Amino acid sequence: MDKKSFLQAGHTPTLLAAFLYFDLAFMVWVLLGPLAVGIAADLGLSHAQKGLMVATPVLAGALLRLVMGVLVDRLSPKKAAIIGQIIVIAALAYAWVAGVHSFSEVLVLGLFLGVAGASFAAALPLASRWYPPEHQGTAMGIAGAGNSGTAFAALFAPGLAMAFGWSNVFGLALIPLVIVFIAFCFMAKDAPDAPPPKTFGEYLKVLKDKDAWWFMFFYAVTFGGFVGLASSLVIYFNTQYGLDPKMAGFFTAGCVFAGSLVRPIGGNVADRVGGVKSLTLMYIFAAFFLAIVSFGLPEAWMALVVFVCAMLALGMGNGAVFQLVPQRFRKEIGVMTGLVGMAGGVGGFYLASSLGYSKQLTGSYQAGFLIFAALALTALIGLTAVKTRWRTTWGAPHLTSAKI
Repeated sequence: MDKKSFLQAGHTPTLLAAFLYFDLAFMVWVLLGPLAVGIAADLGLSHAQKGLMVATPVLAGALLRLVMGVLVDRLSPKKAAIIGQIIVIAALAYAWVAGVHSFSEVLVLGLFLGVAGASFAAALPLASRWYPPEHQGTAMGIAGAGNSGTAFAALFAPGLAMAFGWSNVFGLALIPLVIVFIAFCFMAKDAPDAPPPKTFGEYLKVLKDKDAWWFMFFYAVTFGGFVGLASSLVIYFNTQYGLDPKMAGFFTAGCVFAGSLVRPIGGNVADRVGGVKSLTLMYIFAAFFLAIVSFGLPEAWMALVVFVCAMLALGMGNGAVFQLVPQRFRKEIGVMTGLVGMAGGVGGFYLASSLGYSKQLTGSYQAGFLIFAALALTALIGLTAVKTRWRTTWGAPHLTSAKI
């Protein structure tokens, strides 16, 4: 790819703004995960309750992504993003000032943090609409690298909680959030060729297309695996290996950085070799490494290495899925980003909550990991079943300049 042509093709300030907004939103979306050890100790939570606590923002974010997708197409990506950021900032400010004193209150906070998870449905269309088909994988990968915000939460939140108390972390998180909010308002610009708003009935028509359901399932595995692990690994390393919250956060951050930073690479590789081929390999690797870690490796560093490998596969898979989605649903990219993102969040909720329930019911995390590995293999089978049709219909060489 000609780097200069990519820089000239779109709007770089908007791409950067989308990344920063996405990054900080994802940081607070999974904030309860890195703080879970301290919160659980103070509130006396069980393994299952800890799993549900970290999974609640993921599920809320999943459902709200559909709402955000509608707002993107009805208003604009920038306006939708601004509305979401204001809600999240207000919720964190309230939690910081009033405090969180019970399991039910932390679940309510998790619902509001879910709005941050919905940022996905605004950030990606904001960037995508500026770029032509041959640069979609790279543009979406760069914007989507905001996934790295989950790593910043794991890296800093446990240490800050040990120093200042976990409730004060909510207030500290407001500092970068407000700074990025102001920068976003000035830097971001909606693309001039945005598709006209559609009726709600037209949104429902997308769900009648079986390809929409395939993309939702594929992303439920790649992104679901990524965010489910990002939300759960601090608890896992603390419970399984006895690491203190700060060290568990460092281990988790290493895993999440791996999955986040390769997302643009995944998009770029998909641009070069085709999203289907790239995604096929990623499902194989993800299933393999998740199966290995399910057996409870004897040392924490061994688990770290395997989780990093799994996250690399899942992160590149995320980039590959969103190289394909704009090719198939370019005019409906707002609502499709919401739908596919929603499915990804549902996958993350399932993994995070199932790990907690697996530990609660069996005394081991093995069942949770093995079932998700099986889902990755199921996605591989599904991708194999549809690839020929995709490459001979909407992905045919005479219809698109992108590789499918």
